[in-house]
Amino acid sequence: MIDYALRRLLIAIPTLFLIVTASFFLMHAAPGGPFDAEANLEPQVLKNLEAAYALDRPVPEQYALYLGRIFRGDFGPSIIYSDRSVTSLIATGLPVSLQLGLSALIIAACIGGLLGTVAALRQNTNVDYAVMASAMTGIAVPSFVMAPLLTLIFGVTLKLLPIATLEPGGSLARAIPAFAPLTPYIMPVIALALPQIAIISRLARAATIEVLRQNYVRTARAKGVPGRSVVLGHTLPAAALPVVSYLGPTVANVVTGAVVVETIFQLPGMGRFFVQGALNRDYPLVLGIVIVFAMAVIVMNLIVDLLYGVLDPKVKTGQA
Repeated sequence: MIDYALRRLLIAIPTLFLIVTASFFLMHAAPGGPFDAEANLEPQVLKNLEAAYALDRPVPEQYALYLGRIFRGDFGPSIIYSDRSVTSLIATGLPVSLQLGLSALIIAACIGGLLGTVAALRQNTNVDYAVMASAMTGIAVPSFVMAPLLTLIFGVTLKLLPIATLEPGGSLARAIPAFAPLTPYIMPVIALALPQIAIISRLARAATIEVLRQNYVRTARAKGVPGRSVVLGHTLPAAALPVVSYLGPTVANVVTGAVVVETIFQLPGMGRFFVQGALNRDYPLVLGIVIVFAMAVIVMNLIVDLLYGVLDPKVKTGQA
């Protein structure tokens, strides 16, 4: 298992290199520059600013300089946040983004897996139809649409939750003061989790139905094994494989959605820094966040592969 993990990490190095390279040249190929908004800058001042950030050099040379900084663990200075480094900005926003994204993933996996399993065990009943209808609705409504709807219902109309992090906690926080620090994250987590709950529930349902039709499950039932033991011991581990496989790429979906959700709810996460950096052509900030996001996806995929090996022992030995 350790050798497998090390091999995957070694493969991740060229992948990360390609992501950095593509992001760097795409950012520099985009029209405009970080100082275009400063219309009243003197030509000499503009020249000095470009020299300070090495923007006056050819793009290949800038790329070589940036790679050198990356290998030293330095993401460079931010252009729009001139008094802070990219590393400090990421250190500020990463805990918020991790808390938001991981909470949404855990909730989506637990609730989606449970709903899908119940729907499969109650196939072609009203419970099954209700779960699948809700899932279709959740898939059709993305997080950037769900976020304003949640804000309108729970923030503006019912006033249960704060619309933004800097606002009062709403009636829920006043009713339960100990719950107040968490209230700004409830709606963002729900907005991110709902579409994933819908997708995971459909995956879990389909996988559970397929496993229930396998010969070994029928044999266990024929031998008189209790229904709960059949579900917990034979069905769920095999049915969890498609769900676990989906969780790796889901990190990218959750992170992409978090960029918009953090902006809507004014959360001080990396999503807001990414949007501000992209709008203002802050090349070091955008590239630093892209690298962190890419590393998160790579690590999550590795964890999913290791979990896959635990759930399916044949993976460890390379068997089909």
